[in-house]
Amino acid sequence: MVNGHGRVRGSYDAVAEEYLGRIGGELAHKVVDRALLGAVVEEAAGGVVADLGCGPGHVSGWLAGQGARVVGIDLSPRMVELAGREHPGTEFRTGDLLALPAADGEFAAAVALYSVIHLEPDELLPAFAEMRRVLRPGGLLLVSFHLGKEVRRLEEWWGHRVDVDFHFLETDAVAARLAGAGFAVEARLEREGLPEEADTRRGYLLARRP
Repeated sequence: MVNGHGRVRGSYDAVAEEYLGRIGGELAHKVVDRALLGAVVEEAAGGVVADLGCGPGHVSGWLAGQGARVVGIDLSPRMVELAGREHPGTEFRTGDLLALPAADGEFAAAVALYSVIHLEPDELLPAFAEMRRVLRPGGLLLVSFHLGKEVRRLEEWWGHRVDVDFHFLETDAVAARLAGAGFAVEARLEREGLPEEADTRRGYLLARRP
C-alpha cells in the first residue's frame, strides 16, 4: 500500500459501522452539497458517475436516487461491504485514489468528497492525474475538503483505535494541483461548517477534463 494508505484503510475499516450510523444521513442537512451533486448528475447526462472515496455509500445512494448510474470506490474493504449492503443496486469497488480500479475514460463525471484529505501533499497531483485518466473528455470533477493548513492525527475515533491523518487544504493550492493534472477549474466555493458537522470550514472545486 502506498505511503501509509494501509493506516487509512485500517482506520476506516475500524470505524465503518459507526461512520455509517453517524454520517450516513448527512446529506439531509447539506443543501449546498446537494446542489453541487445535482449539477454533477446533470453534467453526466446519463453517463456513469464515480464516487471516489465513497465510504458507506450514502453519496452514491443519493446520486443514484437522482437517476445517475454510479460506481463507488473506496480504500476500505469494510466500507465497500457496507455500501453494497445499504445500496444493493449500485456497484462498489475497492481501490486506491492513486490506482483507481477503472478503465480510461470510464466515467462521465466524478465526485471526491473529503477523500483527498488523507493524501500526503505530494500525492495530490498524481491522484488528480488518475482522476483525469478515468474521466471521459469533458467530464466534470467535484472535489471537497476541509480548509486550512493543519494536519490532524487521530489515534482514537468514536471509541476505536485508529491511526489516520486529516490534511486541511487551501483552495488555491488544490486548484493549482488540479490544473497541473490537466483539469480546467470552473468554479470554487467556500462555506462555514454547519451545526451538524465537525467545526471546520469547507472548500469545493468544480473542474473539467478538457
